[in-house]
Amino acid sequence: MRIPIRRAATAAALAAVVFTAGCATSRKKGDVPYVARDVDTLYSAAKDRMDRGQYQTSAILFDEVERQHPYSPWARRAQLMSAFSYYMAGDHQKSIESAQRFLSIHPGNKDAPYAYYLISLDYYEQISDVTRDQKITSQALDAMNELIRRYPDTRYATDARLKVDLINDHLGGKEMEIGRFYQRRGQWLASIVRFRKVVDQYQSSSHTPEALERLTESYLALGIPEEANKAAAVLGNNYPGSKWYQRSYDLIQKHSRGA
Repeated sequence: MRIPIRRAATAAALAAVVFTAGCATSRKKGDVPYVARDVDTLYSAAKDRMDRGQYQTSAILFDEVERQHPYSPWARRAQLMSAFSYYMAGDHQKSIESAQRFLSIHPGNKDAPYAYYLISLDYYEQISDVTRDQKITSQALDAMNELIRRYPDTRYATDARLKVDLINDHLGGKEMEIGRFYQRRGQWLASIVRFRKVVDQYQSSSHTPEALERLTESYLALGIPEEANKAAAVLGNNYPGSKWYQRSYDLIQKHSRGA
């Protein structure tokens, strides 16, 4: 789900814009040599690189605008442009750091919703498949909800609400993955905990019908037919035409005949 990434090809390409090393001292490896330049020229060079799709280079140059001219009106804009450029380059951590730095300095700025949106997108595009740890998924959900809470009437919040549904579906899928694992091992109590979590916390996800059917299975395996019947009844009331209801119905009937 990550966007295509275009990176600066070589350090020489950067040097062509930044010029040669100057009087900088004690630079960290990878830092841009400090060469004093007027803000208009530096910002224009960064914008040009961004327009040409050289996002990693443009991000570094926007950072230079902020570094060389921290009190200029351009510095505030450069922080956001840096965050966007890092995002487009696929460097999500630096994009998050740039956007967070903007928010810490300009929390009430009119572009704050956009900064929150960038942060949430940076997390969102790092979401991995359900077989892996879902820490990033939870961070994406928290970031989206923070954006919605702070700026509910913005177009960014509108998009965030759609993505929240997708994130919840993804998290529900992770719980299903773990629940099925416990079922295969005959650990019925552990599987019930996972399937109940899907039903209770991710009830709007696509996984709910299967979770209810597997709850029916697990309760029957534990010898608790009353709870199995309740799960099957909820499934029948809400998803009467699904294959999962048919399976739960067959299980209940089979259990009744064998009782």
